[in-house]
Amino acid sequence: MIECHGLQWGSGRPLTPPLDLQLAAGSLTAVIGSNGSGKSSLLKVLAGLDRPLAGRVDVRVPRMGGVAYLPQQQHLDRQFPIRVVELVSAGFWRSRLGRDERRARLRQALADWGLLDLQTQGLHALSGGELQRALLARLSLTDAQVLLLDEPEAALDDVGLGLLWQHIERWQCEGRTLVLVSHNLVGLTHHHCDGLLIARSGCIKAPIRQFMAERQRLGQVA
Repeated sequence: MIECHGLQWGSGRPLTPPLDLQLAAGSLTAVIGSNGSGKSSLLKVLAGLDRPLAGRVDVRVPRMGGVAYLPQQQHLDRQFPIRVVELVSAGFWRSRLGRDERRARLRQALADWGLLDLQTQGLHALSGGELQRALLARLSLTDAQVLLLDEPEAALDDVGLGLLWQHIERWQCEGRTLVLVSHNLVGLTHHHCDGLLIARSGCIKAPIRQFMAERQRLGQVA
């Protein structure tokens, strides 16, 4: 589903050695590493938002609407005059569903993420966790086969984290390919994470159980 060949990315200079990577449909890969190691930059390259410095990315999905990207919420304008229901319904971009089906799916997404009572609120009135759930609800309405999630656990409480992982497991069962940036190694070991991509000097791709067993050695590059 996703193939990288000699991929390098960064701003002006490569942040890592060339990366060769293959991610199958239905897989979940976590990207970890220290601040500034290029985790978010990698997701932007995979999403087609930034150009790589070298190499190429092959994402085998429809050109338009095949990839969905969840940014960090700090990049959103909380003062933009839009309500929660309008933010979430933006997940229907390029959807061919009829009006009634859209309305039903939108209400279900709001309910799934605990947002029914907040749907008329502006973004400025939301807590960080509420905004994160709204962004995830928007993502859940897309039909994209590749989901790129930049720190999706940010600001979520225990209930929100439970909802997030329920949806991630559902998306995997649907055959979608997921890549997420995370700092929660303990949480990743409890879920169906197929592997870790450790950004920085090494760009190591390793099964998560191997990583936890060899964490002290691999910590030199994470």
